[in-house]
Amino acid sequence: MLEKNVSSPIPRPRAMLPAVPARSRIALLGLALALGACDYETTHEPTASGAEIFQLCEQCHGASGEGRREFNAPAIGGLPQWYVEGQLKKFRSGLRGTHPADITGMQMRPMGMSLGSDGDIKTVAAYVSSLPRRTPAPILEGGDAQRGKALYTTCVACHGPTGAGMEQLKAPPLTHASDWYLLAQLQKFKEGHRGLAGDIEGATMRPQVAMLPDEQAMKDVVQYIATLK
Repeated sequence: MLEKNVSSPIPRPRAMLPAVPARSRIALLGLALALGACDYETTHEPTASGAEIFQLCEQCHGASGEGRREFNAPAIGGLPQWYVEGQLKKFRSGLRGTHPADITGMQMRPMGMSLGSDGDIKTVAAYVSSLPRRTPAPILEGGDAQRGKALYTTCVACHGPTGAGMEQLKAPPLTHASDWYLLAQLQKFKEGHRGLAGDIEGATMRPQVAMLPDEQAMKDVVQYIATLK
């Protein structure tokens, strides 16, 4: 599927993200294809410490996992280990970051694919989880928290009334998240760029997001999430 799209224009997602030059997109696809030829190890033994592996991540996400908007990298410091592990495995296996319109996901997928062993994923996820959680500065404008509160009722069953998340349902915490990232992910779920075949949790999210009629409703929900503590 990736080979088919190397020479074709890749549609830009609706999320308010900077365009990625065509040459960079082709380079990402080439790297993903090259890494895809590698065999992954299932060993639980890491090849390096979490701090050492995270040196690759901090180039985009920051030394404390605070996120860097200019690199489309959300805040990740303090996220639960189980969630970070799950997402890295999805990027590695192709359950996330393979839709041709998911440009930012494609940027992240080679990073996940570079983690050849489950041990490396586990140890870097533990390190990310140990980092302090910070509240990123708000970027989005135009959201209405009051309207978002009513819309958020569909999210409560999995993410909880305070947005703390539920490990049993693989629903991550939403508080302390980058607001622009939350909006981008809602758009991806609605447009089918996330929740690909085989992604059980993503498939659960898609019908919930489908109940949000438009981008304004998404902004309202994100604005309400920002009020949760």
